[in-house]
Amino acid sequence: MSFDGPEPIALALRRVGELIQASGEHFRIVIIGGAAMNLLGIVARATTDVDILAFGDLGSDARSGPAIARPPKPLPAGLIAAAQAVAREMGLRPDWLNAGPASQWDLGLPPGLESRIEWRTHAALDVGLVGRLDLIHFKLYAAADDTGPKSVHFQDLLALSPSLAELAVARKWIVSQDAGLERITTEVVAHVQHAR
Repeated sequence: MSFDGPEPIALALRRVGELIQASGEHFRIVIIGGAAMNLLGIVARATTDVDILAFGDLGSDARSGPAIARPPKPLPAGLIAAAQAVAREMGLRPDWLNAGPASQWDLGLPPGLESRIEWRTHAALDVGLVGRLDLIHFKLYAAADDTGPKSVHFQDLLALSPSLAELAVARKWIVSQDAGLERITTEVVAHVQHAR
C-alpha cells in the first residue's frame, strides 16, 4: 500500500512517535521527497515511503533548529521496530521509513539546508521537513537522473514553481557535485521554463 496524500503520512509518523514514546525513546529525523512535499502542502499525491535524509541532535531545541547529521547505519533498533509495527498496522512496506537518501551526505547538502528545516512533533518523533529551496535542489537532481518531463520528479519540480534564480542556484549545486549532469540539468531547466 502507498500513502495517498499527507494525512496517512502524518498518521504513520504519529503512530511511530507514540510507539517510541511508549518505549521511552525519542528521535529526530529530517525527511525529503514526496512525503515532505505532501506534508508541506506542495503536492497531494501518492508515495510509497518516507525518506530520511538526516537525524537531528536531541540535545537542542527542535523549534530553534537542532544540528543535523547523517543517519546512523543501520537505523536505531527502536525506530525500526516502531516503523515495522506501523507497517503491519497500516499495510505498508516493511521499509516504508528508510534512510535511502543518506548517500547524499557523500556529495554534500545544499548550502544552508539546516536553517530552512521546518520541525513538527509527533509524540516522541520530531520530523524535520526540508525547505522549498532544498526540495528544488533535490528534485532538479532527481529529474536530471530520471526519464523526462513525465517523471514524478519533474512533476514535483513543477509543483514547487521554482524561479529562474532558484533553478540556477540548484543547477550550480548539482554540477558542482557531478559535472556530467551539466547538459541534462540545462535541458530539465529549459523544460521547466517551457512548461510554465
